[in-house]
Amino acid sequence: MTHEHDEPAPRGGARRDDRRRARITDVAHLAGVSIKTVSRVVNGEAGVLPDTRKRVAAAVLELGFVPDRRARSLKRGDTDTIGILIDAISDPFFAAFVSAVEELAVAAGLNVLFASTVHDAAQEREQLARLTGDRLRGLIISPFAIEAAELEPLRRRFPVICVDRSREGIDSVIVDDFGATYEAISGFLARGHRRIGFIGEETPYPTVHERLRAFRAAHAEAGIEVDETLVISQGRHREERSISDLLTRNDAPTAVFCATSPAAIATIHVLSADHIPMPALISFGDFQFADVFTPGITCVDQDPRLIGEAAFRRLMELGADSEAEPAHIVVPTRLVARGSGETAPDRAVPTRPIGDLR
Repeated sequence: MTHEHDEPAPRGGARRDDRRRARITDVAHLAGVSIKTVSRVVNGEAGVLPDTRKRVAAAVLELGFVPDRRARSLKRGDTDTIGILIDAISDPFFAAFVSAVEELAVAAGLNVLFASTVHDAAQEREQLARLTGDRLRGLIISPFAIEAAELEPLRRRFPVICVDRSREGIDSVIVDDFGATYEAISGFLARGHRRIGFIGEETPYPTVHERLRAFRAAHAEAGIEVDETLVISQGRHREERSISDLLTRNDAPTAVFCATSPAAIATIHVLSADHIPMPALISFGDFQFADVFTPGITCVDQDPRLIGEAAFRRLMELGADSEAEPAHIVVPTRLVARGSGETAPDRAVPTRPIGDLR
């Protein structure tokens, strides 16, 4: 059976720049066939007519095309392991993300190795070296200090996907941190809140920075000046004292935006432990028990399963087409209203503790 009816590569594209290495798309364009047909020819597969095979072979010779060894390795099935490097498995977002990727990998007959950076640059590099020292089908990384220049050599060996944070020239799967936060803060302002707290984390991540930038932008758009004393950093070591100080001051905020789910969990623990009435509250990121508090915790849901599915799907696409240009995939978020984020400035609600969330 032949496969001559695949859609041919477009003929109207720009002429190949001879200064760069020939790509499979260049061969397909010159031979007037599809990329799939070129792949069948260079991999020695059946199902291609003799004249077509000769035409493709001639184009390969003319352009000096060299098939990517990464793609050949994946085709032969030399490796069946995906590496995942994340911040910490204790983070609710990453725990759900790894679970989603693992489910898909197992269903595809693949193994998963994962490691944590614990927000330490030295450990990140050590763990990355350990993971990539083995034969991998691909790597999914949520980069902490690792930059694009360090990922580029790996990208030439196997597919690399960044999640949650992007790096120039590397495929990434992220969410619109700015847009989602802007929507949440605008909702607070529309309900009459004028003293809005921002509880973030001291991190080098662009995610938290973008959320703080959106917090300021929403205020500016409404013509309201941000009270900088209401903007605090929780830190990675559960500095709940600063949260308690914020929520118990005489001019406490009537609404609070928690820039991460760990920050939201710490905030709720303070509210429950110190018997502080809950202000209007929105968490960026969902977490376990968020829906069983009274009121339930409103959140910006950056669904880790959707992100995991998008990352795994892109990894498989790159394995099949190593010549693909890097893609920047933005997974949609949704604001899940559960009660805590919809209260007016004059409605403080007592919280009902659900055990110890630490």
